[in-house]
Amino acid sequence: MSAGNRVLRVGFVATLALLALEIAWHAWLAPARANLFWPSLALAVVPLLPGLWVTRASLRRGLLVCGIVGLFYFAHGVSELWNGATSTALPALEIVLTLIVIGALGWDARKYKRAKKTADAAHGA
Repeated sequence: MSAGNRVLRVGFVATLALLALEIAWHAWLAPARANLFWPSLALAVVPLLPGLWVTRASLRRGLLVCGIVGLFYFAHGVSELWNGATSTALPALEIVLTLIVIGALGWDARKYKRAKKTADAAHGA
């Protein structure tokens, strides 16, 4: 297994941990009122599912989708941490997991090089 693939797998595991954290947070640790339980849980979990689905075909592209969606979770964690209404452990863990996903993408992108264009392709011939 190459180092880049290993880093992407770490990002994928962090995404799965983020999904588990969201389920535990919104369903068990800090559930919403009874009439908002399912919408709150769906809003917390559903955005991660397309990225996980794409990961089945391509780890790199799926993790990219999860990283883009992860910015929402990062902002949510920062706002919850700043709000201070809940414990600080859950939002801090949410922030750390999203940073791992985004960091894995950045680490993988370091080695990515675009193919050079040929002279004919550059001039539209």
